[in-house]
Amino acid sequence: MNFSSARQYFYQEIQQPDEHIDLVKAALYIAQEEYPHLDLEEYLNAFETMALELQERLPDSPYPMRVIQTINQYLYNDLGFAGNKADYYDPRNSFLNDVIDRRLGIPITLALVYMEVSRRIDFPMVGVGMPGHFLIRPNIAEMEVFVDAFNGGEILFAQDCQDKLSQMFQQPVELKPEYLATVSHRQLLARILTNLKFIHLKKQDLEKSLAAVERILLLFPGVSLELRDRGLIYYQLGYYPQAADDLQTYLAKVPDAEDSGAIRRLLAELGR
Repeated sequence: MNFSSARQYFYQEIQQPDEHIDLVKAALYIAQEEYPHLDLEEYLNAFETMALELQERLPDSPYPMRVIQTINQYLYNDLGFAGNKADYYDPRNSFLNDVIDRRLGIPITLALVYMEVSRRIDFPMVGVGMPGHFLIRPNIAEMEVFVDAFNGGEILFAQDCQDKLSQMFQQPVELKPEYLATVSHRQLLARILTNLKFIHLKKQDLEKSLAAVERILLLFPGVSLELRDRGLIYYQLGYYPQAADDLQTYLAKVPDAEDSGAIRRLLAELGR
């Protein structure tokens, strides 16, 4: 598939109600812009195979903690999935096909693998967008247990999450309820794309950064910060009319933004 067809399929997938979005397909469509000849069926079949193998290992008594331990044993011990701590910002960590092939990923892509395998064995889990990290938890009412897919499926409770936050930010952090809120399918996909956006910006690969922003805006049209960033990337790429349009829209949405002065100066330079 070429670039345009991958984007088109991604767009079609995310037009569905959030809970009906197939996360594996959507994530593979993201990867397909990087790998135009990627065979989706190969990776969809990989998930089905993992689920079948895992099903055979499940305990007779389906207590949630025992199921989690069985999933952990299978994904991390048997298959060798792991967090890529040596090269966290390798873009391959954000492409689902690479994560499956290399058995390496970042919190959100490993969480996606874990969630999708779990869903196929009728043990649904949901994503938790903790600041600076990404966790999952069983979709079971009143069960406050979290799983860290990046760290071998480590099982965490609320106090552990607070400790992890304080460790990451190197200061005491109060664990607010919103820090452990579940994320929608669109939010999860946007987070993958945001990772790619910043990885490519750091490498000064503006075309790929632009592609990531464009898909975030397909998920969440009109988000002011993404419009601003697309405008700035357009400017750097020399697409001046498009840059001016986005930056004007950004200012109209957020006229008192902290960077409004700099944006107005840039618009004046562009003759707007």
